[in-house]
Parts: sequence; C-alpha cells; structure tokens
Amino acid sequence: MSHSDGSGFGWFLAGLGIGAAIGLLYAPQSGAETREAIRKGAEEGRERLRTQAREAREQATQWVDRGKDFVQQQKEQFRSAYEAGRQAYKETTSPSAEGTNL
Repeated sequence: MSHSDGSGFGWFLAGLGIGAAIGLLYAPQSGAETREAIRKGAEEGRERLRTQAREAREQATQWVDRGKDFVQQQKEQFRSAYEAGRQAYKETTSPSAEGTNL
C-alpha cells in the first residue's frame, strides 16, 4: 500500500535538512567562509525572487490591459451592431419605407 497522506514529503524535507547540516559540519571552509557563502546565496535568492515578482507583476498588468482592451472592443462592436439593428428597424418601420415594401 502506498502512503498518500503527504508524510513522504515531510521525511524528504527532514532528510534534506539533516544532509545540509552534515555537509556544513564536514565543509572544507571555515565557519566565517561558510556563513559568507550562505549569506551570498540568500541574497542572490532574495534578488532572484524580487526579479521574478517584478516580472510577474508586469505580466499581470499586461494581461489586465489586454483584457480591458478586449472588453472595450467587444463593447464597441456591440454598440455598432445595436445601432445598425436599430437603424434597420427604423428604416423598415418608417412610413416612407411602407410604400417600398413588396
């Protein structure tokens, strides 16, 4: 039977943390060098996250703008169709048009 309750992922994370701790203990660098490497990695990760968040915001803004443009185009097409139908109705029901019907 397989365990699908998600505990496998928890064990994976625990193993990942233990492995990282053991790796730090046996690292060939000094503690200061290791801390500096961790700090650099965290800063790079933070900057990467900021960049991705900025790109996601820009893309979301573009999608919103496209959506607004699409809605505006649909409204204009609907107005044009409505006015054309209204004009056609007026032309077919006007008294001058009655004499031209076959």
